[in-house]
Amino acid sequence: MTSPVDPLAEVVTLLQPGAPFSKIVRGAGSWAVRRAETGQPFYCAILDGSCRLAVDGHAPIDLQAGDFVLVPSTYGFSMSSIEPAASEYFDDTPVALFRGEFRLGAQDGPPDVQMLVGYCTFGSPDATLLVSLLPQLMHVRGEKRLATLAQLVGDESREQRPARDMMLSHLLKALLIEALRSTAGTNASPGLLRGLADERLALALRYMHESPAKPWTVAQLAKEAALSRSAFFTRFSAAVGLAPMEYLLTWRIAMSRNLLLRNEDSVADIARRVGYGSASAFSVAFTRHVGVPPTQYRSRTNIVQDEAAS
Repeated sequence: MTSPVDPLAEVVTLLQPGAPFSKIVRGAGSWAVRRAETGQPFYCAILDGSCRLAVDGHAPIDLQAGDFVLVPSTYGFSMSSIEPAASEYFDDTPVALFRGEFRLGAQDGPPDVQMLVGYCTFGSPDATLLVSLLPQLMHVRGEKRLATLAQLVGDESREQRPARDMMLSHLLKALLIEALRSTAGTNASPGLLRGLADERLALALRYMHESPAKPWTVAQLAKEAALSRSAFFTRFSAAVGLAPMEYLLTWRIAMSRNLLLRNEDSVADIARRVGYGSASAFSVAFTRHVGVPPTQYRSRTNIVQDEAAS
């Protein structure tokens, strides 16, 4: 008997998370930093004390010991001391200490906050597509497992131990999954997590991931969710942030790109596996969403991979 498909695990696996950079930061007195890097998902675990986080488009959050924050997509954000700074905004440059540790604000005296901050990468060529299925901001409070995992990531990133990269990859994947499932619920911003927290919608999502080749319609998915067609469409769109057929198409394209990269099946076989009756119909849909035909996408990717390996 096969195990039921887990949509969240599938998305995380395709994302191919990695953790190339993390550091311990301590802050004292009044300080503030602003970052707006592109393509670098940000995470932060508060180990001790408190500080304030303001992500563009979201209300500021006062973070305290045990809190974990993950911003999977690219958003500008600022972090600061809880106490108001002398001016409305200023930008501190962290002072490097030793063993990957940094100091913000006053350089003397005990720190008011100690945190592990870092950037992760998503190796999938579909990262932007897949990240759109996740909440824009994840804030988890009081989960010791997350704080422990974050500390392990920080320790591992600073040491040159054997199999370091493999260990970091596994730790970050565990960290990401733990953050995602800890955030699940109706309070999460629209995305896959919020959809999975709804028992009716979760059934439809699992069916789409379990049988992506099936010619699903909104009416069929609504029946599986035991909802009327209109109620299902409205509920799904509000929770996931995409209409049902748009979500299914997004997942099919992500699957097909992964299969093309593996270079194991023909385009016609991949077309059938992701729900298209012919290679030509699949090629039209793939080209519209990716920008190049499947065969050209596979050839370009293989060339890039060969050049990287040489």
